Amino acid sequence: MIKNIDSYKSLIENISNNEKTFLLLFKSGNEISDCAFKNINKVANEEKNANILVADVNTVRDIHKNFNITSVPTLVSFDKDKLTNITKGCNDYKIYKSLIKNNIYSVTTDNNTKTQKRVTVYSTPTCTYCNQIKRYFDEKGIKYRDIDVSRDQKAAEQMVKRSGQQGVPQTDINGQIVVGFDRIKINKLLGIE
Repeated sequence: MIKNIDSYKSLIENISNNEKTFLLLFKSGNEISDCAFKNINKVANEEKNANILVADVNTVRDIHKNFNITSVPTLVSFDKDKLTNITKGCNDYKIYKSLIKNNIYSVTTDNNTKTQKRVTVYSTPTCTYCNQIKRYFDEKGIKYRDIDVSRDQKAAEQMVKRSGQQGVPQTDINGQIVVGFDRIKINKLLGIE
């Protein structure tokens, strides 16, 4: 069930008593934010035990500043009181559901649980290198979000704005953009031997 919160103080109260908490920062009346809210609400209706919070930045002004979040919609994930992941934009309901069920963005090595860096691949279905990089991530057990920029014009525009380049694949690893399939740079950013 979704719970509306109205301040940073309210957020802290809600995350301190829960193992995992998810907060959607959104701006009501904005098409992309309304899309994210609709999809997260659908997940909340299915995942009754999940602690899902929402805050409308039209009225809540102190949360995003505390986490240096500059755009909405953004889903913020917490483990107890520690921020563990930030997912921007309106995502498909299945992506939100996977995040909330903890199926994305974390890997286990040895006996320690380690949070994987956030990985997003911007690709097209006909791009050979795009398919190679996704296959490489699958082989290495790297969880990633794939965005087909041939179908998502807004994502394509954001990709070009961030990198200055139109070619794919482009991979965002915790905010670091890698253009093309640069295995050496990708391995370094992800700590792959």
